[in-house]
Amino acid sequence: MIIKLWFLLFLLFLSIFGKAQEIVKSKVSDSLTQVKSSTTTISEVILQSAPRKMKLNDGSLVVSVAGNRDFKTSTHLLDVLRKTPGVTVDQEDGIFIGGRIAPAVLIDGKPVVMSNQELQAYLRSLSPDMVESVEVNTNPSSKYDAEFKGIIDIKLKKNISLGWKASYNGNVYINKFNYKENVFNTSYHTGKVTYSLQAGYNEGISTYRYHALQRLANTNIMRTHTYQEDFGKVYNIQAGADFRMNDKNRLGINVRGSFRDNDRTRDGFLFTTDKNETQTVLNTVSENPTRYSQDNYGITTDYSFQNKGFKINFLGNYLSVKNKQNDDFINRDKTTANPLSYWKSDLINKINIYTAQIDASQKIDHADLEAGIKYSSSDTQNNIRYDTLSAGNQFVFDPVRSNVFSYKEKIWAGYLAYRQKIGNLQINAGLRFENTNSISNAVTVDSVVAKNYLKWLPSLSANYTFNKSSEFSLSYSRKITRPVFSQLNPFRFYFSPLNYWIGNPYLLPSFTSQIKATYRYKNWITSFTVGKEKDVMTRYPLYNPETNVLEYLGTNLPYRNFAVLETSFPVRITKWWNITSQITGYYNDEFRPYLDEVFALKIYNYEVRLNQVFSLPKGFTVNIFANYESKTGNSLYIIKPRYTVDVSVQKSWFDNQLNTKLGFNNLLDSYEQRLEFRHKQIMDNRFTHWWDSSRLVFSLSYTIGSSKYQVKENQKTEEENRTR
Repeated sequence: MIIKLWFLLFLLFLSIFGKAQEIVKSKVSDSLTQVKSSTTTISEVILQSAPRKMKLNDGSLVVSVAGNRDFKTSTHLLDVLRKTPGVTVDQEDGIFIGGRIAPAVLIDGKPVVMSNQELQAYLRSLSPDMVESVEVNTNPSSKYDAEFKGIIDIKLKKNISLGWKASYNGNVYINKFNYKENVFNTSYHTGKVTYSLQAGYNEGISTYRYHALQRLANTNIMRTHTYQEDFGKVYNIQAGADFRMNDKNRLGINVRGSFRDNDRTRDGFLFTTDKNETQTVLNTVSENPTRYSQDNYGITTDYSFQNKGFKINFLGNYLSVKNKQNDDFINRDKTTANPLSYWKSDLINKINIYTAQIDASQKIDHADLEAGIKYSSSDTQNNIRYDTLSAGNQFVFDPVRSNVFSYKEKIWAGYLAYRQKIGNLQINAGLRFENTNSISNAVTVDSVVAKNYLKWLPSLSANYTFNKSSEFSLSYSRKITRPVFSQLNPFRFYFSPLNYWIGNPYLLPSFTSQIKATYRYKNWITSFTVGKEKDVMTRYPLYNPETNVLEYLGTNLPYRNFAVLETSFPVRITKWWNITSQITGYYNDEFRPYLDEVFALKIYNYEVRLNQVFSLPKGFTVNIFANYESKTGNSLYIIKPRYTVDVSVQKSWFDNQLNTKLGFNNLLDSYEQRLEFRHKQIMDNRFTHWWDSSRLVFSLSYTIGSSKYQVKENQKTEEENRTR
């Protein structure tokens, strides 16, 4: 059915530009002529090898971006990543690789210094023509932070022209509400110094819906429905200078600020009946207006020195984040409109992060020796106060919900790496240590948890090149995943008045060991990853039938085994029709104790993605992207299948200075997330998350100026990733 839809959409676009009949007749005629002349030329008509757009780098997939027809209709780099093999971008623009691994994002080999929201805005500010390539590394070596279980390295185009350059990028997303993105970039290059300035402003409304059913066996049935509108404004500004003092020394400095304001309205109802659904137990409506703001300030300094085969780099970062949020929770009886409960919350969250690292490398004949040391210090302070409306119509302090929580973490890390090339074989070996010292203090409940541990994390890889057409890579690594601050914070984060999740300050870090094998034959790349994760961090539901409260609590599972088999290949059907296909299979086996039982199911699922590009007359490019995800889940929950179809068209004007794109994302509004509890004898729990990802998109970019110099972007540390 989906294939038929792609074909119909393809014909529709051809007819729009008035060339459908001519092209179809021409191709059919050419094919018949060649078939009659010689049966040996059939393969040349049906399938042709596409130009090489993918390659391997030590087992990592490298995809060219600038000039790649597969990405011409992409509005920005985030859209490029959505179509990149091995990368998944969800409804909230979260980026994942290798299944559900949140990767670190690097710019020219260095992590960027931005929060998740800022990173998404930055990726939207990069047009495909500004990016040389994207490298997807699902098994990083010990050279990288142990938290990096996956890496996306974005290589910007290298330019050398002097002078100034300015560009504007604007995107408008249209459905029930509009959302607008605006980014202005300018830079001036003197030859030795490059000055840069970037300013952005985003504004608009996004919507979200949540539906849930909660029922224990032989108890009441509760249905939850929530609708949310979020009006947000985001201001970003950053300025930097890059000093190239001479051929050996370079110094860079960058300062930035980001300011976000959101006004959210969330309305819903809770409808509870007895187990036979004949008698109403509870029927309430709720209002949850929220006012949220975030202020970020950051500074980055970096220095590098290189002489012959020796190179040393220093990188220093400071990040300050301040979050403020005020909520009102108002519950009324739906039938009588009488108030049932009313409470307010006042949250202040402050995070300060300092990092410093030094890396040195020495080239010795055909070998490279690298070493580095890093120190990071993170301090987060959370204070949330709840006040409840009393019978006397006065708000009084609520000690049950309120909490004060602080978390401090210091990490010393170092690594030693060796690289040797012997003929067609390249060997990489590394060893990393990380010493973590942390203290979490839940002041309100008088609970202090201190941890101090040292871990050694090795890596090893070998890459053999048979010839220009084929190569093979095998790698091993051990990684650590520390819980993010929100997972440790023992506050209640509400989905509805009776549905929330709570952080757990006793969570342990998890450790993952995995082996990955990758083989490339021309444009066909296949990889297989197998591994084991211990102390897996996850959440589990706990339903109270007396209060109808459903909590999601954090815990560590003993282990999970996993495997990923992935293959991707581009095919040129005709001169004007290219297809890039990706097929991925997943295996997951986790050991999950829950309510005095143990569940250990083996879960198999797969994902299929097809990216079709049609090059039409008069410079128009049409793209149809489709993605299908089969049924999946874990030992407790089933995640239902879902699919999406995106359609877009692109055209450049005025010698490529002006670029316009028009598209429709999630054309069939079919990408909602539906989950269902597996074990009905314990609990019937089903819920659906829906985001307004079905949108008409218009994008415009315009570039002026003579300079082609690409400014180096900020850098981001592992600790800053974990502030999300």
